[in-house]
Amino acid sequence: MKKMMLLSALIIAMAMQAQPAAAHCEIPCGIYDDELRVRLVHEHAGTVLKSMNQINELSKDGDKNYNQLIRWVSNKEQHANEIQEIVTQYFMTQRIKPKDDEAGMAKYNKELSLLHQVLLHAMKAKQTTDASHPAKIDELMHEFSESYFGEHKGSHTHGMK
Repeated sequence: MKKMMLLSALIIAMAMQAQPAAAHCEIPCGIYDDELRVRLVHEHAGTVLKSMNQINELSKDGDKNYNQLIRWVSNKEQHANEIQEIVTQYFMTQRIKPKDDEAGMAKYNKELSLLHQVLLHAMKAKQTTDASHPAKIDELMHEFSESYFGEHKGSHTHGMK
């Protein structure tokens, strides 16, 4: 009886520590929408920029509204984190794969480099209100899209069957 209670307490404690999965999936479900993920990164970058602009505007006021400032800073952080999540958990761990040939490896390395730069600019966007960082994220994601999709844009969307 004591062992059963101890096991139950352990299971409950482990369940309370579990974190929800935020990524699309890490199992081969076959339901991917790569273009949607790219659009989401652009949308998050736009939200980071708007947050930066609001933070700068609210900071100018002599009578600062600290509650609103905190909300915009938090919003900026959240959307920069979303960019990092999509880049790492979706593209870098699930979609970008090393190739066996030299041309394939060159493409792989280029795409990894672009995504790493996106991660760095997302990190810097969290640290500052420098609008060049979300702009650079947009630019890098356009370059990544051209490499990743190439002439096959529109074929990286797989719906439920």
